[in-house]
Formats: sequence, structure tokens, C-alpha cells
Amino acid sequence: QVQLVESGGGLVQAGGSLRLSCAASGRTVSSYPMGWFRQAPGKDREFVAAINWSGGRTYYGDSVKGRFTISRDNAKNTVYLQMNSLKPEDTAVYYCAADSRPYASGRDYTGNEYDYWGQGTQVTVAS
Repeated sequence: QVQLVESGGGLVQAGGSLRLSCAASGRTVSSYPMGWFRQAPGKDREFVAAINWSGGRTYYGDSVKGRFTISRDNAKNTVYLQMNSLKPEDTAVYYCAADSRPYASGRDYTGNEYDYWGQGTQVTVAS
């Protein structure tokens, strides 16, 4: 089993930055693709970003391209999401997820291939 714990959420002004962290425990996730998704009240879950096992491939949702950066530190079993130029529409609960298929591409925008999820961290962007 893999446990994922997100941190780093909070309240920020529009234009500001936040860095989310997702710490994995229970098993190393170094061979797993990892992803970030978000869900705002009354809206469907939305793909934010994903990264393959090595960090050599990254994928982003259209709404965050050029503003967010996903990265990972396999030695720390941790994935990060650097969020810059935040907008009020970025307000949501952000979830970290792990796809336990070793060395899979990570190119899953639906979230259906991810089988471990964190509890989420709230990000609120004030206008």
C-alpha cells in the first residue's frame, strides 16, 4: 500500500505562488508515474499535471501550462507542484495520485489509471 500526503496549500493573492508537496510512504514510488489533479466545488475533477518515473517526461493541463511545474525527488519519495501566477480559477482541492504500474508513461489525463490518492490540500486564490 502507498499512502500519499499533500501539503503546502493555503490562501494566496492572485499572481502569487505556492508549492505543493506530496510525500509518499509505505512503498517507494520511484518507478511510478505521479500526477496532480484538482476539483473545485460543483465541478468535475480536472487533470493538472503528471510526471513519469524518471522525471524526464511531464504533462500539463491546458489551463496551467506555462504557470505550473511538476517535479519529483525519488530519493525523498516526494512529488512537487510549483504553482506560479495563480488565478482565482485555480481555487480547488488539489490531489496527488500514484499509478502503480511501474514505468508507465504517466500520460493519463482522466485519473482512471491512478490507484492511490492523497486526501487533498485546499488552494484558495483571492482576487
